[in-house]
Amino acid sequence: MAQRFFISPPPPGGGEEKKTPLFAPPGGPAPPAPPPFFRPPPPPGAPPPHPASTAQKRYIGCFRIPYLPPRTLNMTLKDQITEDMKTAMRAKDSERLGTIRLLLAAAKQKEVDERVVLDDAAMVAIVDKLLKQRKDSIAAFTQANRMDLADKEAAEVKVLEAYLPQRLSADEVSAEVRSIVAELGAELGRAVGPGDMGKVMGAVKTRLAGKADMGQVSAAVKAALAG
Repeated sequence: MAQRFFISPPPPGGGEEKKTPLFAPPGGPAPPAPPPFFRPPPPPGAPPPHPASTAQKRYIGCFRIPYLPPRTLNMTLKDQITEDMKTAMRAKDSERLGTIRLLLAAAKQKEVDERVVLDDAAMVAIVDKLLKQRKDSIAAFTQANRMDLADKEAAEVKVLEAYLPQRLSADEVSAEVRSIVAELGAELGRAVGPGDMGKVMGAVKTRLAGKADMGQVSAAVKAALAG
């Protein structure tokens, strides 16, 4: 049998690697047990490095295997929704799973149609769109006395609302709209009136996308232009 060696790393001060037999030769003494892994000590006076930024090395037999500790990644909203889908699959939560799949399918369709990768703001816009559809359906089903279907839509609303950021209050929306109207008036050099509804709504949607309910935004814009 060919002899195998445990390779010890060089000491911090410099030197050469040390080869230690992994098993005793016939008639020879037993080799010492190798250490489980080697971690270089930090420089004198320096704080210990963060474990997620230090590449440790484990020495197994004559092979050097780099070991990188796991690190926490900043997840996008789409990544979080994907993870929630996997969690719902493991929990066999069919209602939640169906809603999340519909959301991801709508996001995928938009990416394919526009050839883009959706950021968090775009994902929030899709959530808003699906919420509006379901709220309209709840009103229609309630009017038709189909409470079973209305309850199903309401359950989907709860799932979707979890992916919305904290919304502005009605007073905050009104203040933002008045500020945008004033800025637009200064840019145009005249008073902004109802005929500028399209320009105001475009500016408002850009600034308040995902931050406010668009129904409240529309009402605040109409009130600001009427006043």
